[in-house]
Amino acid sequence: MKGAKKKEFSMNALEIEVAIAALHSTGDYLVLRRLNLARDARLARKAPECCQVALCLDTETTGLDYKRDKVIELGIVAFEYDPETGEIFRISERYSGFEDPGFPIPEEVKEITGISDDMVRGQAFDDAFINLLAEKSHMVIAHNAAFDRKFVEARFPAFTKLPWACTVSQIDWGAERVSSRTLEYLLFKTASLTINAHRALDDAEGVLGLLLERLPVTGAPIFQTLLKRAHEVTSRLYAVSAPFDKKDLLKDRGYRWSDGSQGGSKAWWRDVPAEAEPEELAYLANEIYPRGNTSAVQIMRCDAYARFSARE
Repeated sequence: MKGAKKKEFSMNALEIEVAIAALHSTGDYLVLRRLNLARDARLARKAPECCQVALCLDTETTGLDYKRDKVIELGIVAFEYDPETGEIFRISERYSGFEDPGFPIPEEVKEITGISDDMVRGQAFDDAFINLLAEKSHMVIAHNAAFDRKFVEARFPAFTKLPWACTVSQIDWGAERVSSRTLEYLLFKTASLTINAHRALDDAEGVLGLLLERLPVTGAPIFQTLLKRAHEVTSRLYAVSAPFDKKDLLKDRGYRWSDGSQGGSKAWWRDVPAEAEPEELAYLANEIYPRGNTSAVQIMRCDAYARFSARE
């Protein structure tokens, strides 16, 4: 009818849940929910006195070189947790901000992040607040800490004093039959969640959302699993001067090639728990080096205070 008002369609929370359950029951649909930490009852509990504070952190940058490129967006979510059990209680603080890099943002970065020159022009991070967050915290967690840590420490030296953990490399996602380590895919596989990826605060919240879940195969709590790995002392063994014809054996063993451009030696290398160092040296002696002579092997030991840093 001409002039008739269009009827608005709305559903209450119960109707939405019924609709989702109906779709799932067919076996033909999977409904993704947008991550909303504000509605998560697990983050609304009072923490005990023994709790500590951790930061989930993400950066958006002008490029990949921490010595030359700049952080243009920083997102941080601070949360309280029990260091013994890995139980997460509540979000204590958030930070989101832009900073002008002093030069135009590359077009590729604009396309990936949606951040424009106008958005950062004249902007600066709140150094006092960010440094205070670092001072009050006991750990920093990032999805690909090997990238974020170098940039953050170059901009905020207070973060060099904290241990860091990584949800990409310090959880054995392969053993959990997860084929991709992107944050979006991990949230999908563990909790059927989705986020607005490649924006700093959204990704930082996504890391916390991931920590709240369980691993898909073993069912172990993700944050508890990460805490156990984060504080391990590891040994990085560089198989310097290993015979070229042994490269396939090294690759099968989990060694990766380093050209020395990021520090360390030009050699095949592998990280192992410090207590496994003798076993790894025995493998190199028996399988890689002629006559078992491992004198050329270089070993670097690392803990959470240096791991992923430019100082590693």
